[in-house]
Amino acid sequence: MKQANKAAWMPVGMGAGIAIGAGIGAATDNLALWLALGVAIGSGLGVALMGLNGVKNHKDGGGDGGASSDGGSGADGGSCASDAGCDSGGGGGD
Repeated sequence: MKQANKAAWMPVGMGAGIAIGAGIGAATDNLALWLALGVAIGSGLGVALMGLNGVKNHKDGGGDGGASSDGGSGADGGSCASDAGCDSGGGGGD
């Protein structure tokens, strides 16, 4: 998948968060607080949608068509890129 398609979810999430924040802010007469919260929640929503889109494309066999490595795999077949319990087996000596 192209990088541009992944980044397209961020504005969607932020737009939804700002719209919801503006609505709640206008109803509670505290627009500044709820706009800021809307941006924060919308950013998180955009990142979550990008992640879900990537998982869906990975399961469907999508991608760029080329072979790539994620740096190794754990015991469950998953990636070790962010797993703190993953040991690469390499390293320096004492």
